[in-house]
Amino acid sequence: MEGDILAYSNALSAYKETRIKTASQGQLIIMLYDEAAKQLDQAIDLLMKNTSGKKDPGRIEKISKAVLKTQEIITELMVSLDFDQGGEISRNLFSLYTWFNQELLEANIAQDAKRIQAVRNLMNDLRSAWAEIIAKTSAESVARPSGGVNIAG
Repeated sequence: MEGDILAYSNALSAYKETRIKTASQGQLIIMLYDEAAKQLDQAIDLLMKNTSGKKDPGRIEKISKAVLKTQEIITELMVSLDFDQGGEISRNLFSLYTWFNQELLEANIAQDAKRIQAVRNLMNDLRSAWAEIIAKTSAESVARPSGGVNIAG
């Protein structure tokens, strides 16, 4: 039984690694947004479960880890921006990502679920926009016959 669990765990790990290695840039961005949402949902859930009002160091640590993981993801999104090609859109996203990280920092300190939820909602809107762009771009590239291989990316 233990061997089966280990084999399953190894297979799942290999699948995830392959999925990441073979994903397009757009798919990677969606994966980052999905993981950020998962982490923020976890933090919000932990904050909402505290009905006693007492501070629980174990729960606070889990909340902080989830928020910090999200901040790392947001930072990764920031460094992936292409200001040459993205122009004003990239600058606006950079400003928004900066605000997300600042808001999450302050929300983490205050243990404020509403502020975390506000960032979560905005990130969900951005994820939806990226998904729409990726779907449209994929549909256009399928509809257009290729004249060769684009080695520029």
